[in-house]
Amino acid sequence: MTVLTGTLRQGGVDTPATTENVLAALAGNAFFWLDLDDEATDGMVSELLTTHFGFHHLAVQSAERFKQRPRIDAYDGFVYLVGRGADPDHTDKAEVHCFWTDRYVVTVHRAKCPTVDHVREYLGNHPLNAVASPQLVVVYLVVGGLVDSFFPVLSKFDDRIDSLEDDILKAPTEEQLGELFQMKRSLMDMRKIVAPQRDMIASINTGVTDVPGLTEEGTRYFRDLYDHLIRVADQVDNYRDLLSSVMDTHLSTVSNRLNVVMKQLTIIATIFLPLSFLTGFFGQNFAFLVRNITGSWTFWVLGIAIEVATVVALIVLFRRRGWMGGPTV
Repeated sequence: MTVLTGTLRQGGVDTPATTENVLAALAGNAFFWLDLDDEATDGMVSELLTTHFGFHHLAVQSAERFKQRPRIDAYDGFVYLVGRGADPDHTDKAEVHCFWTDRYVVTVHRAKCPTVDHVREYLGNHPLNAVASPQLVVVYLVVGGLVDSFFPVLSKFDDRIDSLEDDILKAPTEEQLGELFQMKRSLMDMRKIVAPQRDMIASINTGVTDVPGLTEEGTRYFRDLYDHLIRVADQVDNYRDLLSSVMDTHLSTVSNRLNVVMKQLTIIATIFLPLSFLTGFFGQNFAFLVRNITGSWTFWVLGIAIEVATVVALIVLFRRRGWMGGPTV
């Protein structure tokens, strides 16, 4: 008996995904959901899907590769679908490959997928009803869980953007700018996932892609998915624009602070400019200056008073112009 890493759900009961259990379910007529972990199976999943399920080898090869863009491909007798959710840590745990037929659903993921575990728990508490085909409900719950995983991540983005904006207005740093670029890159990665996934669901809703078990009642499920994806896409675009505005704020704040520093340095240099001229003029070694400018009064008037008066006059002028925070005229 070969034990695969996964779970077989049939008749509301979960059993280990052994080859015997899978082949028995495949030989019957009842609906079942086979969930497989492709991380530690050493090729057994591909062999099972190709040999016993008879899926097209191109679809099976695609299921072996992760980090794919969301897509849906129609084959003879089944539909191959790739769904992805939010994965900010790049763990590949938010990517699920689905083989969708009239009687069963096979999902393939890598490592422990929180979304699939949540769907399995949900079905344990809410058995499938006859409102829509069970395979459609399973796919809806899995893809819907992946889509909804974006909302908590985007909510954290919103809080972090507000926090960064407040910190930037207080004291902009290079670390903040680096974090802004990293967040913008993450939003671009989300955009690359959300946009094709939205188009994928739209193709189902419009009938471009014919999927098994889709009824008028079932289309309501995928219209709900499409609405969620529209909201996610709008939030991603809004936060991307907001990040651009925050980055502009950071650059403007740094530029304004640099202008303040340059103004202060210019004021200091301007104050010392006439002082340098006066001390340089009276410091010349001409005979007239050496022989005739003598006495204590020359020191206090020419050496001290003129320099002090010059500094005071410049400060008054700068304040009147508003360059030192005073009133402007």
